[in-house]
Amino acid sequence: MRYGAFLVMLSLLLGAGTARAQSPGVIPAPAQTEAKPAIKHVKRKPVAAKPARAKAADVKLPPAKPAAVKPAETKPAEVKLPVAKPTEAKSAPKAVAVKPVAPEKTAAAAPAMPNAPAAKAEAAPDAGIPSAERSKLQAALLWSGDYTGAAGSDDPMVTAIKSFQKRHKAKITGELTPSEHADLIAAAKAHEDEFGWSVVVDPATGIRIGLPTKLVPQARDAARGTRWSSAHGEVQVETFRITKPGLTLAALFEQEKQQPATRRVETSALHDDNFFISGMQGLKMFSVRAKMRDGEIRGFSILYDQMMESIVAPAVVAMASAFSPFPERSAPYAALARSVEYGTGLVVSAQGHIVTDLRLTQGCQVIVAAGLGDADRVAEDPENGLALLRVYGQRKISPLALAHDAPEGGKPRDVTLVGIPDPKEQDGSRKLTEIKARLSDGSAIELRQPVPMAGFSGAAALDARGQFLGMMEMGQAVLASVEASAPPVRLVSAGTIRGFLAAHHVATATAPSADAKASVVRVICVRK
Repeated sequence: MRYGAFLVMLSLLLGAGTARAQSPGVIPAPAQTEAKPAIKHVKRKPVAAKPARAKAADVKLPPAKPAAVKPAETKPAEVKLPVAKPTEAKSAPKAVAVKPVAPEKTAAAAPAMPNAPAAKAEAAPDAGIPSAERSKLQAALLWSGDYTGAAGSDDPMVTAIKSFQKRHKAKITGELTPSEHADLIAAAKAHEDEFGWSVVVDPATGIRIGLPTKLVPQARDAARGTRWSSAHGEVQVETFRITKPGLTLAALFEQEKQQPATRRVETSALHDDNFFISGMQGLKMFSVRAKMRDGEIRGFSILYDQMMESIVAPAVVAMASAFSPFPERSAPYAALARSVEYGTGLVVSAQGHIVTDLRLTQGCQVIVAAGLGDADRVAEDPENGLALLRVYGQRKISPLALAHDAPEGGKPRDVTLVGIPDPKEQDGSRKLTEIKARLSDGSAIELRQPVPMAGFSGAAALDARGQFLGMMEMGQAVLASVEASAPPVRLVSAGTIRGFLAAHHVATATAPSADAKASVVRVICVRK
């Protein structure tokens, strides 16, 4: 009985527990027992869900690929670059080199780059400038401090003009506007007037040099050239020309560094064909420049007091830039007015009349025709630069025939200048020397090569057949070198000389002389 009652009670208890578990308001232990299978199911799902998630990712990637579109965007960009690069490919290296240029300027330059002529287009404006105008601009840009002569990608003149425009905050084009041109020339004129600036050729050496003539008004012969100096020697400029056999540029370089003994070199540079030295010489500052060509060395030195550095420095820069030891183009010759000056004359009559350069005879105390004796000046023609001399007494002379005239204008023609160089060029002798030249524009004479012309003023000009065309006159320098000047060497025609002699009743030879060279004589002027 007890057992049965116990079993009845146990069954009742079990039934009540089941009913409570099904009641919604109670979530004790039975709920947890049911949650366990759910957790187990979730645990299984991740394992089984991996492929499902992978598929979901694959499905989501296409929409999400805009973020991963980088490869897709890169490819279109890479496709565009080759298309654009046919035009940019050539300009790319130059665009890197021209980094300072603004992007828009680089872009503007890019189209012009493919054409080689377009790259040099900036030099074109200058290429059309006449040589006389170019000389004026170069001189003006020298004084403004813009012309350095250093050739880069542009023409040196174009580079200088750009520098000038940049300093004046103007549009940088490399070509001067009319107002810029006027301002530049006016400023240069003021500088040149201040210094008495003149670009000249030294007759003794053939060197073209810029001279501040107001600083160095006195000129006289030097051992190897010409020396210009101030009244008390505060500033001295000296040219030199050396043709000593066996002398090398390096040897002269070392010699100039050590002589005189008071020199203390601060800067020096020796190159294959030129050198530069500067420093102190006692209490003065000095610099030497020289260049060698065909076994000949030409150069110049400048010496000036330290206290004058601020005054002389601008002129020194301009002198260095204007210096040309073997000039390719002509320039007026320096007026030396030396105490003893040598030139050439032409015997034109049996009575002892001689025609020569008027400038040679000015200020002379004594005039001598070498081998013939003292001469008097009996007439002059300032307009044509002619002087008429006469020697007296019986002499063996060969008068020049003046029947032949040079043709007016026409094509350039070869001529030979026959004269007697300065004694320094001949170790004291008076031998005739011939210089090859070209006659152009009727009267302008262009030398074939830059040679010393000291002693040649008044020389005879002969054509290819040896017939007399006229007398050579050496034009003198004028201040303000930016102004146009007459040809440095010009021909005074035989017709002009014939008219001059006729006006002074000088009877000339009618028959051509056997040798026109026989009438050439040396003329010596002795001044105070």
